[in-house]
Amino acid sequence: MLRKFFRFLFKVCLWFIVLSVGSVVLFRFIPVPFTPLMVTRALEQKFDGKEMTASHDWVPLSEISPNLQKAVIASEDDTFLTHHGFNLKAIQKAYAGNEKGKRLKGGSTISQQTAKNVFLWQGRSYIRKAFEAYFTVLIELLWSKERIMEVYLNSIEMGPYVYGAQAAAQHWYHKDAANLTKNEAAGIAAILPNPYIYRAIRSSGYTERRKGRIIKLMRYVKLDY
Repeated sequence: MLRKFFRFLFKVCLWFIVLSVGSVVLFRFIPVPFTPLMVTRALEQKFDGKEMTASHDWVPLSEISPNLQKAVIASEDDTFLTHHGFNLKAIQKAYAGNEKGKRLKGGSTISQQTAKNVFLWQGRSYIRKAFEAYFTVLIELLWSKERIMEVYLNSIEMGPYVYGAQAAAQHWYHKDAANLTKNEAAGIAAILPNPYIYRAIRSSGYTERRKGRIIKLMRYVKLDY
């Protein structure tokens, strides 16, 4: 009986590895059509009796303003171009802050956020974090930094039911993602901690201050992919 159990467990692990690696390889070449968060938000709308809506329009990285690329690096992960998936200093700092009872922070890199948004469910459990680390290693091994940035900017939530740079640029500024100015890009990056609540235009004082800091940091970001 025990042998059968371990044989079954081995098969499950083997299939998981095959499917996970296969999906990462697949999404290296094709657009990600939807994410688990998009599905979750759609179900929330349905259960609330609302029409299921979502804005998502995939565009290549070449059609996303360098200003937005710099803004998200400045705001979310200033070591994105040099790390291999994880920023250990940020993780240690986040852990220390959480231990002291401060507002919970994850210390997640853009690579980790991409892995979470594309392949996993939302949450803060240790099991999900373990899967997040696994998929982060995979995308860092199998994707280029440009591809990670491209998937990230096309998949993350940038407003209520608004996903990706092109949809966000149209939603907030009525223009294409390729034409975002520094101020507009910083406005979108500033709301990423909670795009379901914060606004990129007519923002709160907190968001405006965050936007100002991002603009200052953007000048130090060099897109050396």
